[in-house]
Amino acid sequence: MTDPRMQKLVELLVGHSCAVKPGEHVLVEAIDIPNDFIRLLVAQIAAAGGRPHVLLKSAQVTRALMLVGTEEQWDLSARVERTQMEAVQCYIGLRGSPNVSELSDVPRDSQKLHEKTVWRRVHQEIRVRKTRWVVLRWPNAGMAQLAEMSTEAFEDFYFRVCTLDYARMGRAMQPLQELMGRTDRVRLVGPGDTDVTFSIKGMPVIGCSGKANVPDGEVFTAPVRDSINGVIRYNTPTLYRGVTHNDVRFVFRQGRIVEASSTQPHHLLEVLDSDEGARYVGEFAIGLNPYCTRAMKDILFDEKISGSIHLTPGESYEDADNGNHSVIHWDLVLRQTPDAGGGEMYFDDRLVRKDGKFVLPELECLNPENLV
Repeated sequence: MTDPRMQKLVELLVGHSCAVKPGEHVLVEAIDIPNDFIRLLVAQIAAAGGRPHVLLKSAQVTRALMLVGTEEQWDLSARVERTQMEAVQCYIGLRGSPNVSELSDVPRDSQKLHEKTVWRRVHQEIRVRKTRWVVLRWPNAGMAQLAEMSTEAFEDFYFRVCTLDYARMGRAMQPLQELMGRTDRVRLVGPGDTDVTFSIKGMPVIGCSGKANVPDGEVFTAPVRDSINGVIRYNTPTLYRGVTHNDVRFVFRQGRIVEASSTQPHHLLEVLDSDEGARYVGEFAIGLNPYCTRAMKDILFDEKISGSIHLTPGESYEDADNGNHSVIHWDLVLRQTPDAGGGEMYFDDRLVRKDGKFVLPELECLNPENLV
């Protein structure tokens, strides 16, 4: 018997996230995903009149390929996958690896080679820019363990988060988008020595309500590239290239990260030295999902935590392009809720959010109690 929550989720992905139209080709890239869910998704795409295509992958197999892959091999893989991506109108990426640290022992140069071929040429250049796409993280026992929850409790949490009424959330985001569109100077104050300022003047502001990621719930833009000054200390554990970092701290001067520290300093500097753009920020976003209330070392969830922000070193999105380009895009999360130490967010010296709650009347509809 089909779990009705799974059926509700595939309907969301096909009907809301990708809005599949008759005759459109849809690529499903499934990494370690149960066949039952893929079959439901294929059926739902077909029911909408779409033409499903499935690419099955394994994180363990990808690791094995990365350990031995040459530039010639990855170049061929990128050409093949790029051709497929160019031929579809929609993309649904399903990520289900049970081991979030599967790539932790892959050498840096091997990871960079994969990023500059397959990731950049297929995903950054084609999928993100030319398809309607959504990425979903599939629940498993490993995620439940990272979240410090039982498997059953995590499964219930997962489906609540992922099947939120995103259309309603999208309407509630509009006043925040409009306010950010009128804003020049942003100031973030948080636990420890966090006090950082930057400009978002003239940058596009995008509301995310289940159209590109599930779970979703954020409003993002990009800082003016050279405008960031001050200190930010991220208080949420972060996993990047298979390595977990805690207490990541950056010092910015004229937009550039000039000092950096974490519990993994060597790996941190390797990432920041990937290229020139890795030391500049490509995204500023505000998390809004009322069901995301705890860190779980999965960025698709953590960046949506209600009462959080993320200030992201690396590549900017085409929708809010500040001119910064890089092979990396590392979402790092600062929570400003009372349990995480509190904090304030100011727009043009006006207090907008305190301790994770919006204080302006027109934005109170985005506080958790008004979105559940």
